[in-house]
Amino acid sequence: MAIKIYSTPTCVYCKTLKGYLKKNLIDFEDIDVSKDEKQLQKMIKDSGQMGVPVLDIDGEIVIGFDKVKVDGLLKISK
Repeated sequence: MAIKIYSTPTCVYCKTLKGYLKKNLIDFEDIDVSKDEKQLQKMIKDSGQMGVPVLDIDGEIVIGFDKVKVDGLLKISK
């Protein structure tokens, strides 16, 4: 499973999402779009969003920290 998080260092929601994934032992690739214009354009093209975080789980896009959707896609049960 390929998981990417498009984020910026100052985004509080990005930090929350990354912390949640780490807590649940989910590996992910963190892409800092504030330093990579090419990845920023890819994020906008794929998600239609200019804001972060954007989570890409095997091509399934999640905007922001939608815990219910993330839990469902990653099969995290509480």
